[in-house]
Amino acid sequence: MLSPKLIDSKINISLLIIRVVSALVMIPHGFNKLTHFSEKSGDFMNFVGLGSEISFALLVVAEFFCSILLLAGLFSRFVLIPLVIAMFVASFKAHNGEIFGEGEHSFLYMACYLALLMAGPGKYSLDNLLFKNKY
Repeated sequence: MLSPKLIDSKINISLLIIRVVSALVMIPHGFNKLTHFSEKSGDFMNFVGLGSEISFALLVVAEFFCSILLLAGLFSRFVLIPLVIAMFVASFKAHNGEIFGEGEHSFLYMACYLALLMAGPGKYSLDNLLFKNKY
């Protein structure tokens, strides 16, 4: 277990843990925003230049819907892109780059999402089941 040797099964289990935990913890954030959309969207920052409501809607799509797909490991690399962007904006725009303060959680999510984007969802995912490493 503590050997420095890389073993495929341990890597795949590690990817599964990171993918599932980061998705499960993010889904409630997105669900809260989705269920309180009309209350929260007007005060949201306009980070894409399309208005605060559209920017907020894009965040809801990333945090809630993309996280659900990530949880299942379906279209993982595609859904990780909006999640990385959302957490980048949260870390460096909303929290002014305070990665050791208010922006700590968003920065940690961003790091997990970037790692998954580079490594892929792993063997224990619907992507692997459906696309057999062609994804």
